[in-house]
Amino acid sequence: MGDLRILVVDDFNTMQRIIGNILHEIGYTKLVFANDGEKAFKILLKEKIDLVISDWSMPHMTGIELLRKVRVDPGLAHMKFIMVTAEGEKTRIIEAVNGKVDQYIIKPFSADTLKEKINAVFKEGS
Repeated sequence: MGDLRILVVDDFNTMQRIIGNILHEIGYTKLVFANDGEKAFKILLKEKIDLVISDWSMPHMTGIELLRKVRVDPGLAHMKFIMVTAEGEKTRIIEAVNGKVDQYIIKPFSADTLKEKINAVFKEGS
């Protein structure tokens, strides 16, 4: 499990650090970071990544735009993807589900919540 390479995408360095620390705490150490969807997509095209944990609201390319781009790329379409957002609005959740997001986390969240969501992602589609 700890061998997973996880790409954390968030435009706030503090949030990257928080998610990174939680991931380390629950046993994930192979982490890559990007501060917007454009940079994240470039990383996905170049590196082997097992899971994307992306914020929704970011400049240049939002998390939902990144998700859509990943889902239409034949080489990335099956990428595991968790969306993180401060928005709990039903319309956003529906939009993420329609975009075929694997899991959805609303900020703030605990280490246990993140661990549960990661476990759920890899149980569903294994």
